[in-house]
Amino acid sequence: MNVGLTWRLLRGGGRRGMLGTWLTLGAVAVSTALLLFAVAVDFAFAARADRGAWRNPVAAGSRPAVAVEASRHDYVRGREITVVDLAALPGRSPEPPPGLSRFPAPGEVWLSPALADLADRLPAAELAARYPKRAGVLGDEALVHPDELIVLAGRAPDAPELTATRSSDWIVGSQPVKVATLAGEPTEDAEGYQVLALIASVLMVVPLLVFGGAAARLTVARRDQRLAALRLVGATPGQVVAMTVAEAVIVAFAGALAGAVAYALAVPLLSRVRIDGGPWFVADLWPHPLVMAGAVVAVPLLTGLSAVAGLRRVVVSPLGVAKRETPPGMRWVRLLALVAVLAAVPVVSRGDSAGLIAVVIGLAFLSINLVGPWVVGLIGRITAASARRPARLLAGRRLVDDPRSAWRTVSGVALTGFVAGFLGLLSPGTLVGTQDTGHLRVSAPAGRAATVAQEARDRLRHAGVAAAVTTRKDVVVIALKDATRITGDGARREAPDGPLLRAEPAALDRARTALTGLVPGRTPTTQADDEYFGGEILGDIAVGTVVVLSVSFLVAIASAGITAASSVLDRRQTYALLRLAGTPLEVLDRARRAETLIPLAVMGGGAILVGAFCGIPFMITDPNLSGLVTLVVCVAAGFAGVVGAGALSRPLLRSVTADPAPRPD
Repeated sequence: MNVGLTWRLLRGGGRRGMLGTWLTLGAVAVSTALLLFAVAVDFAFAARADRGAWRNPVAAGSRPAVAVEASRHDYVRGREITVVDLAALPGRSPEPPPGLSRFPAPGEVWLSPALADLADRLPAAELAARYPKRAGVLGDEALVHPDELIVLAGRAPDAPELTATRSSDWIVGSQPVKVATLAGEPTEDAEGYQVLALIASVLMVVPLLVFGGAAARLTVARRDQRLAALRLVGATPGQVVAMTVAEAVIVAFAGALAGAVAYALAVPLLSRVRIDGGPWFVADLWPHPLVMAGAVVAVPLLTGLSAVAGLRRVVVSPLGVAKRETPPGMRWVRLLALVAVLAAVPVVSRGDSAGLIAVVIGLAFLSINLVGPWVVGLIGRITAASARRPARLLAGRRLVDDPRSAWRTVSGVALTGFVAGFLGLLSPGTLVGTQDTGHLRVSAPAGRAATVAQEARDRLRHAGVAAAVTTRKDVVVIALKDATRITGDGARREAPDGPLLRAEPAALDRARTALTGLVPGRTPTTQADDEYFGGEILGDIAVGTVVVLSVSFLVAIASAGITAASSVLDRRQTYALLRLAGTPLEVLDRARRAETLIPLAVMGGGAILVGAFCGIPFMITDPNLSGLVTLVVCVAAGFAGVVGAGALSRPLLRSVTADPAPRPD
C-alpha cells in the first residue's frame, strides 16, 4: 500500500513535481557514473601492476630455480622499450611467460604488437635489426597497456646477457636473477602509481558521496510538506518513513541504472587517457560485475538512508513543518571536527601508510561538509544584519532559515576548492632537462673501455653513421657528427660530454641499432634517455591532476545547477507570493544569486586554504607557477560554472512566479 501510494504521489505531483523527480534522477546518474570511474581507476592500476609483475623477477631463495631472468631498457624515437632476457635452466621446464603458449627458445625474440608494428614501419637499420629471429607477437596478458613497447628475448643460461654484471641503477633495469616462477612482484613504480590512484580516488569519491547524499534531499521542502500533511491526517511514522524510502529508492535506482549505462558508453573514450606511458585496455576500466552491481544497489540504498535522515521534523513535529517554522540553528561544535582533522594532518604525513593518509584526507572532506552549513548560517546572519538593499536582506534571511539547502548549492565548488588547494601545491613543475640526444654513452667493463670504443667505431662505420668515439674512464661516449648544437637556454648548459647536441631521430636510432649488444646487458643511452622516467612521472602527475579536477568540476557544476533548480521548485509558493505582493522579479533573482555567491566566495576560499594546509606536508618541491595557475583556474572555473549553472534556473523562477494562484502540492 505504501509503495502504491508513493508511486501515485510521484506521478500526481504535476509537471513541476515531475521536474523535481527528474532533477534527483539526474543527480544520482551523474554521481553513479563518476563514482564508477573513481572506483575503476584503482582496479585498473592494480590490473596493470599484476600484468607487469612477471618482468620484475624475485629470487628463488630456498625454492628450486627454473629460469634466469633480467631486464633492461632500450629506446626508439624517444620512446622506451622494455627488453626482458629469459633462459630456462638445464633440466627444468618452467611455465611460459604471460602472453605466450610456450617458453621462448634461445635466440627467439617476441615483440609486443605495438613494437612489431613500429618495427615493420621503420627502416630495418633503425629498429628491426636490433631484434632478429622474430618468433611471434606477445599477447595482451604480458602488456601493461596496449601501446607498450616490449621485447622478450630467449637466451641460453650461459649467454653473456645473463652472466655479465649490469648496472645497479634500477632505472636501467634488473640484474640477472634465478627465479622459481615468473610470477614476480609489482615494481616500485607500479606500487607508487597505485598509491597515487588511491589518493586520487578519495579526492573524487568523497565529493561524489556528498553529492549523492544531497541528491536525496532535492526538493526536500516540497516532500516534507506533503509528508507532514499525511502525518497530520493520520499517517503513522512508519508509513511516512516507508513512503520516503520507497520514493527515494525508486528514483535513485533509475538514476543509478542510467549512470551505469552512461559510464559504460564513456569507457572507450576514457581508455584513451594516457597514464604511465600509454592508454588503457578497455577491460581495465570496466569494473568487476559485482562492483557494478554493488554500485547500482548501494547508491539507491544510501540515497534512501540520506532521505530518512532528514525526516525527524516530519515525524516528531509535522505541524511545525506545515507552518514552515524555522528549525533550531546548528551549533558551533561542528567546527571542532574540522579542527581535530587539521591537527592530525601534520602527524599522519610523517608516516608511510597511504591508506591512513587517504583516510585523513577523506575525513577532512567530510569535516568541511559538516561545518559548511554552520558557516553558511553564520554568513546569513552577517549578511542580513549588514543588508542595505531588499535583495541582500532576502538572501541573508534565506541563508539563516535554511543553511543546509544553501550549502548543498555551493558544496560542490567548496569541495572542489579543497581538491584544487591540495593538488595546487603538489603539482610539480616541468622537468628542465638538457634534452641532449647527440651523445650516446655506454659503460664498459673495467679495463676494456678502449676495446669497446674501437668496436663501436667499427660498427658505426659499417652502418654508415658518422660519429666521434671517445672514452671517459670506463664510459664510451659516441658524439653524432650530424647533430646540431642546442642554442638558447640550452646553450648556457653543458653536458658532461661537451656541448649539448640534438640529433635527428632517424640518425640516432641507426646508431642505437648499430651499437646493440656492444656491451651485453647494457644499452647505449643519451642524457635525454636518462631523464625519461622523471619526465614521464611528472607528466603523469599533471594528467592525473587534470583528471581529478575535471571530475570535481563536473560534480560541482552539476551540483550547483541541479540544486539551484531544485531550490526554486522548493520555494515556488514563497516566490509566487512575494511576486504577487509586488516584489520585482529582478529583486528575487538578485536575492537568489546572492544567496549562492556570498557563501560560495567565503566557503570556496576557505576550502582552498584548508586543502593547501593539508597538502603542505606532502610537498616534495617548492611551490611552482603551474600550481598557482591551477589554483587560479580552479577558482575562476568554479565561479563561472556555478554562476552559469545558476543562471539556467532563471527561466524556471520566472515560470513559478507567473502562477496567479500559488498553492502547495
